[in-house]
Amino acid sequence: MTIDTGKVYRLEDYRTSDYAIRATHLVFRLDPRHARVTATLSVERREDTAFDAPLVLDGDGLKLLSVALDGTRLTAQDYSAAPDQLTVARLPKGPFTLVIETELAPEANSALMGLYLSNGVYCTQCEAEGFRRITYFLDRPDVMSVYTVRIEAPKATAPILLSNGNPVESGDLEDGWHYAVWHDPHLKPSYLFALVAGDLGKITDGFTTRSGRAVELGIYVEKGKEARAAYAMDALKRSMHWDEDVFGLEYDLDVFNIVAVSDFNMGAMENKGLNIFNDKYVLADEETATDADFANIEAIIAHEYFHNWTGNRITCRDWFQLCLKEGLTVFRDHEFSADMRSRAVKRIAEVRTLKSLQFPEDQGPLAHPVRPRRYREINNFYTATVYEKGSEVVRMIRTILGADTFRRGMDLYFERHDGDAATIEDFLKVFEDVSGRDLSQFALWYHQAGTPHVSISAAYDEARGELTLDIEQSVPPTPSESRKRLMHIPLAIGLVGQDGSDLEAVSADGSFVDGLIHLKKRRQVVRFAGLSQRPAVSLNRGFSAPVTLASEQSVDDRLFLARHDSDLVARWQALNGLLCDYLIETSKTPVRQSNMTGRLAEVLGAIAADDTLEPAYRALALTPPSEADVAREIGSNIDPDAIHDARDALIDAIAAANRQSFEALYGELEDTDSFSSDAQSAGRRALRNVLLDYASAARRTPELAAGQYCQATNMTERAAALAVLAHRFASEPLSVSALADFETRHADNPLVLDKWFQIQATIPGDAALSRVEKLTRHGAFSIGNPNRVRSLIGTFASSNQTGFHRADGAGYRFFADRIIEVEKRNPQVAARLATAFRSWRSLEPGRQELARVELARIVAVPGLSTDLKDIVDRTLA
Repeated sequence: MTIDTGKVYRLEDYRTSDYAIRATHLVFRLDPRHARVTATLSVERREDTAFDAPLVLDGDGLKLLSVALDGTRLTAQDYSAAPDQLTVARLPKGPFTLVIETELAPEANSALMGLYLSNGVYCTQCEAEGFRRITYFLDRPDVMSVYTVRIEAPKATAPILLSNGNPVESGDLEDGWHYAVWHDPHLKPSYLFALVAGDLGKITDGFTTRSGRAVELGIYVEKGKEARAAYAMDALKRSMHWDEDVFGLEYDLDVFNIVAVSDFNMGAMENKGLNIFNDKYVLADEETATDADFANIEAIIAHEYFHNWTGNRITCRDWFQLCLKEGLTVFRDHEFSADMRSRAVKRIAEVRTLKSLQFPEDQGPLAHPVRPRRYREINNFYTATVYEKGSEVVRMIRTILGADTFRRGMDLYFERHDGDAATIEDFLKVFEDVSGRDLSQFALWYHQAGTPHVSISAAYDEARGELTLDIEQSVPPTPSESRKRLMHIPLAIGLVGQDGSDLEAVSADGSFVDGLIHLKKRRQVVRFAGLSQRPAVSLNRGFSAPVTLASEQSVDDRLFLARHDSDLVARWQALNGLLCDYLIETSKTPVRQSNMTGRLAEVLGAIAADDTLEPAYRALALTPPSEADVAREIGSNIDPDAIHDARDALIDAIAAANRQSFEALYGELEDTDSFSSDAQSAGRRALRNVLLDYASAARRTPELAAGQYCQATNMTERAAALAVLAHRFASEPLSVSALADFETRHADNPLVLDKWFQIQATIPGDAALSRVEKLTRHGAFSIGNPNRVRSLIGTFASSNQTGFHRADGAGYRFFADRIIEVEKRNPQVAARLATAFRSWRSLEPGRQELARVELARIVAVPGLSTDLKDIVDRTLA
């Protein structure tokens, strides 16, 4: 564990390294307690490096055995060594070879960074700075090298030996050992290095690129789970086809391997030619995985494969440019999923994720630009801002330039920067070059933190047939950035006529082109003439810009748009906004029934019955904003209990008003065919499960959900029914027996048991905390497994608003205790858990103070890691 030193890294301090490492040859002699690594580095002094400049290599907790320079073993007087740094002076003027031998203890590596053991399998995780836990190196993205790797291990316990690139040779050694050599011909930074060794099962397939290259595909999993990797293989092949068709990019090695492990800090890692995955994003079948799991596997398989070009072939110059690979690749995987499934439904899901994860980040103490300017711990910047907002910025470039020009810009990017460690400026420059447009104002999306706010008022002059939109933008202050500059905001707008069709719209000054208003000034007035009727204004269509929006639209207009807007994303936004506003109002002044309650129930009933809409869309529309969504919109003096009560009352009212039609539709949607993971089938199940919750609320009895649980033929239906039973009828015998049955049925499947923990972690009410505390003592709970910790502890803090935010502060105390406990083993996981405190200042005063006390207690722990101290310090600032 790296102890916090308080060191801050700044973008403006960037300089190239004094030395380049042209080739890296690694030999691993694997042993759980005494693994040996011999690194042979071919080093060159850069042209502008002073002759007497020492070579300073990064390390992290390393045990150094020996150092040799050009074949001569160095003595302790020839170098300076510490666990976190190796410095060699008096170096040759020309190229030289440095050989470094280190010893590792993979079995004891609970941080899961560098080389570690996961259920008997040797595995590496090197992003962002894990390679320095393997050997001393210039561990930074702009030092790119060609790697050759030799792995030696006992054949009985590690018959599979994998690394990056293509296999070169393999064979047997003495004493039952064997070896394999891998070579990656492509330059790569150290964070993309990977090694896996163990006894694993495998499924294989093949893919032929459009230029005729035959690629051998392999997915390695724990033995006995091979069949559950079939969907991941299918997703991989579809990803490879799609990247060729849409971006013109083909794969460049002879093999592509994926390995699934059960102990992993992240979702997956894009190491060149050897992707390592958290097994929850590889393993799936209808009995163990939900439709959401299938969709996630498809998206994450694609994401990591797409990194082959946007991240690997072109990497980032430094970690400040992280969004250059992550935001861009998220955009690409979003587009892939949209093509595989429903574009509108996928886009709404993206918007929901952005609003639930990134907007609170932008509005709180952890706010930072898409490209940060400073950091203490880079692991803490793998954030929703870098990933999700970074994706939105790329999407806006396409929106502004148009799809064809955007594709030409991407082609130029790949042509110009293949093999480079690039910057955001490099990325924006290709689009300026192909379009001839100045994107300097738009670049503020990368450089400036905060979510822009756009307010719009509309006035219609019936006599003149003219609509006037008065639009203003502002960006609220964020930590260390109180004064904001004006943004370039591409705002998509439509005018909807009384029959529900879009009206032809031309602005008087020509500022409205292709459905877009380019908002660049603080205030902009746009006039539309020649209108024969007053339109309803459809705002931010397709969520064209990641902004918050305030408009002076009437309830009638918003209800009309919720039923008739041709842009399904804007239609959903209109409805979701109405529901959210209603919940905000009733959480402050509880009202069981009102005229608005009836109108909302009516429109939801109509949407449910509208079979011209995809079932998946109807499921999204029928799902009210979450309690966290409502809290975010309230913004201050939040009372989680009041929000919970308001949301429950709304669901009850909608359910009662539509009981007969919802139950009838629920019955019609019963699937009598064999299971299919396709989008249409998943959409039907999603709608049916939403209706199950409403029907159960109306009946106030558990029998319907218990019936679905018992009759379910797939995990999607079974888990949804269990959630309804647990959340609505926690103390009822049918719920208790279903939870016990689920535990027994899936006791030997950790990924499914994670769902069991997660469902119970989100049961609302006063008993939530004691239930979660009890589950931490369950035999299947492990504080050392990131998936299990996230499923129980993380879910409780992020998704159980009444349990976590108990008025007596007990939820905060419990959570702080667990963070401190996890941090001793895995600082990365602890730091990510701690981000659940990010909105503590928005709570009502009593809860605020209780949360602050726990944050102060965490930060006072002696010897706190950089990862955790950085998060808590910024949260308290």
